[in-house]
Amino acid sequence: MPNLFRRLFDVLAGSTQADLRRQIQYLKAENEVLRAKIDGPVRVTPGERLRLVRLAKPLGSAIKALVSIVSPQTFLRWIRDADKCRPRKKTGRKPGRPKSPEQIRRLVLRLAKETGWGYTRILGELKKLGVKVSRSTVVNILKDAGLPTGPERGEATWDQFINSHAKTLWACDFLRHRIVTKCGFRDAYTLVFVNVATRRAVASACTEHPDAEWVAAQVPMFKAAAGDGATECRVLTRDSDTKFGRPFDDALRAHNITPVRLPHRAPNLNAHVERFIQTVQDECLDRFIVLGTRHLDYLIAEFLEHYNRERPHSAIRFRTPMGRPPPLRLADHPTAVRCRTRLGGVLRHYYRMAA
Repeated sequence: MPNLFRRLFDVLAGSTQADLRRQIQYLKAENEVLRAKIDGPVRVTPGERLRLVRLAKPLGSAIKALVSIVSPQTFLRWIRDADKCRPRKKTGRKPGRPKSPEQIRRLVLRLAKETGWGYTRILGELKKLGVKVSRSTVVNILKDAGLPTGPERGEATWDQFINSHAKTLWACDFLRHRIVTKCGFRDAYTLVFVNVATRRAVASACTEHPDAEWVAAQVPMFKAAAGDGATECRVLTRDSDTKFGRPFDDALRAHNITPVRLPHRAPNLNAHVERFIQTVQDECLDRFIVLGTRHLDYLIAEFLEHYNRERPHSAIRFRTPMGRPPPLRLADHPTAVRCRTRLGGVLRHYYRMAA
């Protein structure tokens, strides 16, 4: 069979155009004779079909007059099916305009979430950073993420206010506790202050008569206790308790502290100091019968020392409000962990001993 095809190709190569036309006529007649000798349709394999299609496509519409193995319509269907199954070259990306690089997209979303800026302000910040991006790209990134394309208008939310002032923001409130005196049971009041960022707490001496003058007199004590460092008080939130009043606000402003009065019946806005007062009650004061104001001052002072220097807080990654020293290497012996107690064992602090 290979020798037969070789002889056929040799004949075709050495023939003129007229000879080729006569040879094709002969081959077509011979093919019709052979086709007449076969009963029923001619079955071809998928490989044979593809071979016929590959040879027929360069002939164009002339194949309709040449094909005899099947009808011209069936052969054209073979060609269409072969085109559909042809493997397409993979470009590595989806159709359409390519998306922005992932780093640019993350940077745009970060700026939008952290600042609340609109697309124009974000575009300017990107230009300043040397990032080449178009205005429409920034807009599309914000829309795809479901973020507003315009800047935030109006007043900031309470969460935004807290986050922007946390280090220099303090909150205050009254701690009220029942004490025993020679005249019976009385309510004693202590003014407590809590730093929002570090959770550090400061408390005044207690009194049974917290009038406006007494409250205003606690401001210099608080200013000195808060210090002049990174957590120096610049803003102080307070509720609408009538014991504060105008003298308290005037005393704060005299020490360069801005008072912020909270709405009525809104304890969640003063949650940090409210939670501290609950902690003092649950972990310390509720375990004692408090005998007078001096006893109450001593209990609160001991608790503050424990709270600020020894008690870890989950909100500040389990550090203490006034920081803690680097951990020492834990020795293999169990006695390397020691316990320091306060108030007869009510408050406990565990620490490591050097190996």
